[in-house]
Amino acid sequence: QVQLVESGGGSVQAGGSLRLSCIASASTYGTYCMAWFRQAPGKEREGVATIESGGTTSYADSVKGRFTISKDNAIKTLYLRMNSLKPEDTAMYYCAAREGRWCALPPSEADFQYWGQGTQVTVS
Repeated sequence: QVQLVESGGGSVQAGGSLRLSCIASASTYGTYCMAWFRQAPGKEREGVATIESGGTTSYADSVKGRFTISKDNAIKTLYLRMNSLKPEDTAMYYCAAREGRWCALPPSEADFQYWGQGTQVTVS
């Protein structure tokens, strides 16, 4: 069982930045595919970025060049650095994990076994 706890959300003006964090409780953290998803009101949950156990990353086209996913295995923490935020980035952001070193692309909500409670990001 893996528990994920996100933090770092908030309200910012367009053009601003935020960094989300996700702390995991998993003895085998380094062997998971990790991802950030988001869900805006009235919309489906979408994959934003993934990072494989070896560090390979992928991004949704809508955030490429603005968001950066990273992780620190030593402290079992996943990050999402978000720059140049736009109002359309407003959503609940979720950290997710799936067993296995590789991430299927594009990331599918159904593939991830473990989810955090979410952190709200609002861009005005």
